[in-house]
Amino acid sequence: MEGVSTPLSRLPEGSRAVIDRIDLPPDLLPRLLEMGVIGGTPVQVVRFAPLGDPIEIKVRGYHLTLRREEAEHIWVVPGPPR
Repeated sequence: MEGVSTPLSRLPEGSRAVIDRIDLPPDLLPRLLEMGVIGGTPVQVVRFAPLGDPIEIKVRGYHLTLRREEAEHIWVVPGPPR
């Protein structure tokens, strides 16, 4: 699976990846960019809420919670940071 881009929401807990691209509407994109969710940034899936939504990730040294719907549009390349 390493090297193939996949939605962040499909990674298992504890997985590390690098953000490849973000396919969100322009009105939602600035909020994520301000929080450091930018292409080329390493991320780690920390955990999922009991029903799978929201998702907690670690990015740039802090924990961030995203809705599953948002995470579906963040494409990552699984594996160690490049």
